[in-house]
Amino acid sequence: MAISRTIGAIPLFARLPENLRQKLADIAVTRNYDKAQVIFADGERATGFYATVSGRVKVYKLSPEGKEQILHVFGPGDVFGEAVVFAGKDYPAYAEPLEPAHTLFFPREDFISLIRSEPDLALGMLAELSFKLRRFASLIEDLSLREVPARLAAHLLYLSTRQEGTDTLVLELPKTQLASLLGTIPETLSRILARMTKEGLIDMPDPRQIRILDRAALIEIAQAERRLG
Repeated sequence: MAISRTIGAIPLFARLPENLRQKLADIAVTRNYDKAQVIFADGERATGFYATVSGRVKVYKLSPEGKEQILHVFGPGDVFGEAVVFAGKDYPAYAEPLEPAHTLFFPREDFISLIRSEPDLALGMLAELSFKLRRFASLIEDLSLREVPARLAAHLLYLSTRQEGTDTLVLELPKTQLASLLGTIPETLSRILARMTKEGLIDMPDPRQIRILDRAALIEIAQAERRLG
């Protein structure tokens, strides 16, 4: 029952009835990882997917030169690695904890068998999967079309939504990793944060905290309707 309750707190499964959550609990495997321990590697055969119970996990790609590009950071309640399970292919990136992480692993074969016998399971997951797809499409747009200030503004607004709409944000990543997530370098990120602070858009009480002072201006920057001075 404890695993079933944990599964019920995961947005991907929250809309499922209790009997389906229990069936998921029956196939789930508890897996714990240390910080920087590889969960899966780019090109590795996809044997299942994961739900983060505690801790944070980064999913990233490596360039031929070894440069890391963070694609996403998953926290408690987030699911990762599920898309390739349906296709039966390889993992397209690396997954690695930013801190000790407690996860639930759902083996692919058991999960596919469950979907075949319980099609309502797949229907209950569609809405959340569609939301994730839109989020990744937005990420691709940010990295390919927007300038770095717009990417940062959009990320701060996203953090505000993720952290229950508050204007006082706790940065989930150190600046080096946040810069990687935004497709830039730490020096450029620091300069943009300084410019946003100077223009009165944000305040930084400490290095891991940002207070939004002018939300409307951040929205304009994120939507490329305004540029930093």
